[in-house]
Amino acid sequence: MNYSGVRHVDVVVIGAGQAGLAAAFHLRRAGYAPDRDFVVLDHSPRPGGAWQFRWPTLTYDKVHGMHALPGMELTGADGGRPSSEVIGGYFSRYEQTFGLRVHRPVSVLAVRAGGGGPPWTEPVGAVGGGRLLVETSEGRYATRALINATGTWDRPFWPRFPGQDVFAGRQLHSAQYPGPEHFRGARVVVVGGGTSAVQQLLEIASVADATTWVTRRPPVFREGPFGEEQGRAAVALVEQRVRQGLPPRSVVSVTGLPMTEAVLRGRESGVLERLPLFERLTPTGVTWADGHTVTADTMLYATGFRAAIDHLAPLRLREPGGGIAMEGTRALRDARVHLVGYGPSASTIGANRAGRAAVRDIRRLLADEPRAHVGYTASDAAGSLAS
Repeated sequence: MNYSGVRHVDVVVIGAGQAGLAAAFHLRRAGYAPDRDFVVLDHSPRPGGAWQFRWPTLTYDKVHGMHALPGMELTGADGGRPSSEVIGGYFSRYEQTFGLRVHRPVSVLAVRAGGGGPPWTEPVGAVGGGRLLVETSEGRYATRALINATGTWDRPFWPRFPGQDVFAGRQLHSAQYPGPEHFRGARVVVVGGGTSAVQQLLEIASVADATTWVTRRPPVFREGPFGEEQGRAAVALVEQRVRQGLPPRSVVSVTGLPMTEAVLRGRESGVLERLPLFERLTPTGVTWADGHTVTADTMLYATGFRAAIDHLAPLRLREPGGGIAMEGTRALRDARVHLVGYGPSASTIGANRAGRAAVRDIRRLLADEPRAHVGYTASDAAGSLAS
């Protein structure tokens, strides 16, 4: 329905990565029709979520724990092909199979509360009542509920160090990593202790003149099985921060680095010998407080990402601690807003389960039924920590 150039729908889903597609699948299964009852908006140019931007040497057999989307397995994948191609193709087939009709590329500029005439005042069982106005590059949507599944790829975190402005070499984030050949013969400092840092460092070390690995904290390597009990404990740590209204740490950050054969070889060869964080950059490299220096041509910051939620700022959902306090997938400050793929659901299986839980909660909201919380919990996500 369209009022004064504003399209009215029951649900807007922002993002078509794992979490967004899972939510769209469950909306469709619950009887909501794409482009009539709900709409899926995606900033990316093609299917695949953040996977489409992964570096070409990250082949599918190197992917750490890709879980299938609900209702359709990923089968027969060639492990030697780039993960961006394999998973991008899988997401594309998924959208077509279930007729999800994703709108792309569409940028969501802002989400605001209410305003704009009688249709906006339609009461729903939510804080503030009425509809939300979603302002996008293809027009405006008025929605009774919002599922935010924007992930983190659009917000790489760039650390700040003294001397960055005088360093004469190249500085880039791991999101811009073009593959190891671009570092051939270079002297490279890799900053960061996550999975991407390790994978990219191991690739670069095979062609670079020298590599140095720097982390803020000593890395923790995980050996042995990682089962449901360990997964539940890790998710609980992330969920605790979210409940307190603090910015979430990624689920992966609390699980430790898996001790794969490649990692074991990297440790034995000395490539994964870690140094503590340096004090500053110089024109020719980095230096520590004790006077130790390393010469470098390139700084690679594998320092992670932050949640891409700036478009939600007009709703004032953030707590004093800087995060969005949530109960399950629901924002505590506005029951119309659900975040999936955020905090404890930031993994592939976790995103699937969060999408289902959000839709279940939204159905109750839109039916104006008494709300018994049925949201996403740590036990829902316990098996999700492979990614």
